[in-house]
This record gives sequence, C-alpha cells and structure tokens, in this order.
Amino acid sequence: MNETEIIDVTRQALLLTVQISLPILIIGLLVGVSIALVQALTQVQEITLVFVPKIVAIFLSLFFFLPWMGNILVVFMQTLAERIIAGG
Repeated sequence: MNETEIIDVTRQALLLTVQISLPILIIGLLVGVSIALVQALTQVQEITLVFVPKIVAIFLSLFFFLPWMGNILVVFMQTLAERIIAGG
C-alpha cells in the first residue's frame, strides 16, 4: 500500500465512524434538549433527571441500530480484507 491508499482507507474509516455514531448522537441530543426544555418550563432543576432518560434512549437506539451498524462494519472489513489479500 502506498500513502494515497492508506490515506483513503483512513478517510473511509473516519467517515464510517461518523456515519455509525451520528444516529445515536442525534437521539441523545434530541432527548437532552427536550428534557432541558421541560426543565426550563417547569423550573425543576434536578441534574439527575437528564441522565436516566438519555441513557434509556441511547440504549434503545443502540438496540435498534446495532444490526445496521454491524452490517456496515462487516462490509467495510470485507472490503479492507480484500484489499489486503490483493496486495494493496
């Protein structure tokens, strides 16, 4: 492998990381913002109120998106293994 191929594989891996983590992060952001809005409207400033719903939402989204994430990672690894076997 030359420098260009290594940079290309690294770029693909970074984009894949963003693609996989984006749905989970968006769900965590939406739950956090909605709870913060409810806290601001009701003036209940309990700090632990944010964590439990966010953790539950993130775990449920992981449960929902895990097959999709696994499929994307398997395809990427197969492509990478084929490039390694082919010698670059």
